[in-house]
Amino acid sequence: MGSFSHILAGFSLGFHHRRDLRQLLDDTQPNSNILELDPGALFSSGVTVLALDFDGVLAGHGAAVPLPEAVAWMKRSEAFFGGDKIFILSNKPTNGRRQWFAENFPAMRFISGVRKKPYPDGLKKTGELAGVPLSSIMMVDDRLLTGCLAALVAGARPCYIRRPYVLFSHRPLAELFFWLLRAGERTFVRMVSSF
Repeated sequence: MGSFSHILAGFSLGFHHRRDLRQLLDDTQPNSNILELDPGALFSSGVTVLALDFDGVLAGHGAAVPLPEAVAWMKRSEAFFGGDKIFILSNKPTNGRRQWFAENFPAMRFISGVRKKPYPDGLKKTGELAGVPLSSIMMVDDRLLTGCLAALVAGARPCYIRRPYVLFSHRPLAELFFWLLRAGERTFVRMVSSF
């Protein structure tokens, strides 16, 4: 039960926050990805900390390192926020990814040792480590019922990536699974938002 509790939480918390999730879905452009986020505009809007998912947001599912364009975007973001105000909040914080960040972005930190998203624990820990209120943290995620929902539960700002990085040539079955999962989440949110 413990390993699947975050999935059940996604549905129950998702139903509770269904109207906010629907608004987020409706407000997000279908082709949105991380490159369309302007770090300067985010900072000017009051965002002081970024929490980034990895799979789909920085690279395809299961990739060991971020894509070059995501690396360039993180460098621009680091110039505005500072590396110590950018966190990686992934449900899969692998050692290889940690090592890559330690070598390339040593100030950025992984959040681990907390319950998986959509539980708000990771964002609460982010706020504690950064010394900021949760309302100034933006969670950037490609999943409505994990990272975006965690942000709503925690009182942080959700940013939904609607066009995630997908590399079917790298891991076709995993990518297909998560593509279907994302589509299922959108369908669920549309269906329950009318209740």
